[in-house]
Amino acid sequence: MAVKLKKLANQSVVITGGSSGIGRATAKLAAEKGARVVIASRDEVELRETVDEIRKDGGQAVYVVADVSNPEDLRRVAQTAQREFGGFDTWINDAGLSIYGRIEEVPLEDARQLFDTNYWGVVNGSTAALPHLKAHGGALINLGSIVSDRAVPLQGHYSASKHAVKAFTDALRMELEEEDAPVSVTLIKPAAINTPFPEHARNYMDKEPKLPAPVYAPEVVARAILACAEKPQRDVTVGGGGRMIAAMGNLAPRLTDKYMELAMFRAQQKDEGSRNDRDDSLYDPKRGTGRVDGDYPGHVMRRSAYTGAALHPGWALLGLLGAVALVTNARRAY
Repeated sequence: MAVKLKKLANQSVVITGGSSGIGRATAKLAAEKGARVVIASRDEVELRETVDEIRKDGGQAVYVVADVSNPEDLRRVAQTAQREFGGFDTWINDAGLSIYGRIEEVPLEDARQLFDTNYWGVVNGSTAALPHLKAHGGALINLGSIVSDRAVPLQGHYSASKHAVKAFTDALRMELEEEDAPVSVTLIKPAAINTPFPEHARNYMDKEPKLPAPVYAPEVVARAILACAEKPQRDVTVGGGGRMIAAMGNLAPRLTDKYMELAMFRAQQKDEGSRNDRDDSLYDPKRGTGRVDGDYPGHVMRRSAYTGAALHPGWALLGLLGAVALVTNARRAY
């Protein structure tokens, strides 16, 4: 069945992890485009602030305090969307966090907690959303990562959880397609994104964590997510730099291993300063980190030509034809 999706201005959208980072950026952009938004996370303070910002700008939004590891909480989110907006057309499973450190140094209870959020949160959100989506049609969008395709050291459990999200999403898509359900299922795979992601993460390294370059703005991911809410896509990688790493991992896995071993244990994932004793968001939300943007000190890319071409291949073809025409005319002039 060819799934047809509504324009965002006619949609209600549910977003887990909507109080910071990619989720918050997506909620604000969806509301700007006219969608009615339901956001959920564990942090009521930041949820309320996000909803207030959206309403101040003329948008419609409500929030639900929910822990994605609890299936009942996500059923309440779906019920809230039904009560407030008559249902929902797109459900986005965005909530997630990381742990930095060597696998042998990370306690198993921490790893299990991470999976409760990153993997089981996606499962719980998907199963809460599907009854309504199968009955009325719509989009289910899950947030994976570049590490869904290519694991990185010092974030082993995070990489494993995002591999699991990819497998779950791919299997679910096939099952829904086989039964002709009117639901599109998309996996979004962001590269490094300038959000408070390192601040939320639990850290077992000797230095503070940081994002590896190239780093992209959260709005780049938000635009990709919302494009998939209007036009079905199987999966979308956000950021050409991340796509290159994933491709290298497929074409030359041992060489990529060596690159990772040289780069990811040092400057690429570790800040120059010493390690701080600080709170994180593994078990409880960390106060004061409900921002969209992180504090990455380097250049942050506001666009991704690769992702734009992947989402709009017609535009890419027109650009290529235009470039060919320019070169041809230039040669004729000489």
